[in-house]
Amino acid sequence: MRTYELLYIIRPDLEAEQITAVVEKFKALLENNGAEITRLDSWGKRRLAYEVKDFREGYYVLVQFKSEPQAAAELDRIIKITEEVLKHLITRLDAA
Repeated sequence: MRTYELLYIIRPDLEAEQITAVVEKFKALLENNGAEITRLDSWGKRRLAYEVKDFREGYYVLVQFKSEPQAAAELDRIIKITEEVLKHLITRLDAA
């Protein structure tokens, strides 16, 4: 298993329940694909460095998890087609 870090930004115009639903959706997706979530931090609403899809703010979420590469690839595929997510980045962390 490899260690990954996922940072994604959710649209700021969503209600709190919708934001929670998006976070739970990705958490369940990882767990259903055999990943082990080691850390889940919601950073809250923050100002973006530049405008993304007409938004100046976004709701940041950081997730660290251990999984096989196939789970990370599936997560990337699903995030790309999720309209609530403005930006995302999946990074493989070295074991060093």
